[in-house]
Amino acid sequence: MQNVYYFTGMRFNKTLIIIACFAVFGGTTSCNLLNSLFSKKKVSNATGWNYNDPKFGGFEVKDVKEQITGPGLIFIEGGAFVMGRTEEDIYYDWNNAPRRVTVDSYYIDEVEVRNVDYREFLNWIGQVYVSYPNVYKNALPDTLVWRKPMAYNEPYIRTYLRHPAFEDYPVVGVSWQQANDFCLWRTDRVNELLLVKKGILKLDMSQQKDANSFNTDAYLLGQYEGVVDKNLPNLASGDRNSTRPVAFDDGILLPNYRLPTEAEWEYAAVAQIGVTYDERVTERRMYPWSGNALRSGEKKTRGQFMANFQRGRGDMMGVAGSLNDGYALPAPVHSYMPNDYGLYCMAGNVNEWVADVYRPMSSEDVDDFRPFRGNVFTDIARDENGNPLPKDSLGRARYDTVGYDPNRYNYQVGDNRNFNDGDILSSIHYENNSVTNPETTASSTRMYNQGTGSAKKGISSLITDRSRVYKGGSFLDRAYWLSPGTRRFLDQEKSAVDIGFRCAMDKVGSPRKR
Repeated sequence: MQNVYYFTGMRFNKTLIIIACFAVFGGTTSCNLLNSLFSKKKVSNATGWNYNDPKFGGFEVKDVKEQITGPGLIFIEGGAFVMGRTEEDIYYDWNNAPRRVTVDSYYIDEVEVRNVDYREFLNWIGQVYVSYPNVYKNALPDTLVWRKPMAYNEPYIRTYLRHPAFEDYPVVGVSWQQANDFCLWRTDRVNELLLVKKGILKLDMSQQKDANSFNTDAYLLGQYEGVVDKNLPNLASGDRNSTRPVAFDDGILLPNYRLPTEAEWEYAAVAQIGVTYDERVTERRMYPWSGNALRSGEKKTRGQFMANFQRGRGDMMGVAGSLNDGYALPAPVHSYMPNDYGLYCMAGNVNEWVADVYRPMSSEDVDDFRPFRGNVFTDIARDENGNPLPKDSLGRARYDTVGYDPNRYNYQVGDNRNFNDGDILSSIHYENNSVTNPETTASSTRMYNQGTGSAKKGISSLITDRSRVYKGGSFLDRAYWLSPGTRRFLDQEKSAVDIGFRCAMDKVGSPRKR
């Protein structure tokens, strides 16, 4: 019986295809074509060699076509949108002028990181970094942010982070740097569990202490082995019994959890997918929902507030028996209606850190695609022979900032936080002939007068390369700050009672979710 094959809905007979191939292409070429069509082994279109075959060198090609969705994440299909203010610029900051940009597809947390999530982070640190108690101490949120000289908020210092009743509330008092440390920890825990579920590693917390703890980059560099259950076959070795650890190109491990860029956060908050028809955007939203009203117009929820914010002076939650937004404090993270992406509390509740360094004129100098200010390019730290340096005392791979390279056309220095706004090249003090290494001569103090000694007598600014953007509005804010285009900033080591965060992750491969 002859074999019958189907390609894109059409019926083909194998014998007829063979005859056609010999007639059109000739014998040798037709055989290669048939191998690629009908062989169970994958064959290279470039060489004709078999993939995944030890006899042909064992070059591996995986069937993975789509990354899995990490815990807690929602897929956001990218596209073009108008980023920037939709509200009146009442502060005359001129720091969020509208401009069209394109955001690539990515993932972002459905909800803000909760107290219970952050306590899990603290618990792991306390168990593993036994020789370095300062790691735990440095990760603790600043619960004293609840104190105010003219208010009685003392109970929240003890209860808000720790009490079970507040488990599903967003964590606050976390600095930008602490938020990034959480993202690193979350990446490692998710990838470690993926290896456990794949049968590669066994999970044994008693074996993880200090430097002997799982870190994704250290594992990929061969600097962490763990308790191995069964590694992957090493096809390149030619030995059937040889095995190897998982590599990143096996498609098992996920990219890093990280803070979203300002553009990604704003794109997710606006959720223009809900007001787009055949690539026509029917409304430029002022809030994460349609219209300019703060109450729901839906039949079942009509009249209810769409976010947790301060309605007016002294009105944090409404009148007993008829509360408006219902919460004087941050609300549980699944409160209020989600936006069209299914994301909760993208307006109000707590402000959220984003990855970007703040500059007043960010709209003037960022790229059209994936705009972001804050790049500090790094690479694996290596010795003089090019070998990666040993991991650090916490078990993490070591990185160095990329050095100055005048021969690169796309970038020359590693630290680009002050690029075109604070570096020597954008300063009135710039003299082309005197600059031999912008990396060593660049200084935001020239642009923003943050000098020492006599320089302090001049005009000063709070803007530095450590100033990070936060967005979204909070339970303490008026409605103006609920607009996704508004933006404020704070030093990356500072924290506040009304600032939390959520994580994001890159989308690998197709911009569409298959």
